[in-house]
Amino acid sequence: QVQLVESGGGLVQAGGSLRLSCAVAGRTFSRHAMGWFRQAPGKERECVAAISVSGTRTYVADFVKGRFTVSRDNAKNTVFLQMNSLKPEDTAVYYCAAKYSPYIGFDYYTPSYEYGDWGQGTQVTVSS
Repeated sequence: QVQLVESGGGLVQAGGSLRLSCAVAGRTFSRHAMGWFRQAPGKERECVAAISVSGTRTYVADFVKGRFTVSRDNAKNTVFLQMNSLKPEDTAVYYCAAKYSPYIGFDYYTPSYEYGDWGQGTQVTVSS
């Protein structure tokens, strides 16, 4: 099990950018596939992006593709979500999640039930 601390959220105008960071405490970060999810008021949690253990395979949801990018730095035990061209509909609480893999995995995962560890969430608000 690992502990995840998210940061980088805040208030930004439409068209602006934010970079979310998820710092992971633990000795097995390099054995975890990572995901970013968001939940807006009145809506279900949805997967925004995901990245494999190696970082070589990534996923971004169609509704943010071309605007959001996921990456990781295993040496720093950190995963990032770069968000550009933000829209008001991107307003949500963003969560980082980790899925442990006992082997060297090359897959990413999008269902929330795949993940066993979650951060506390960071609020992103995009004004028009």
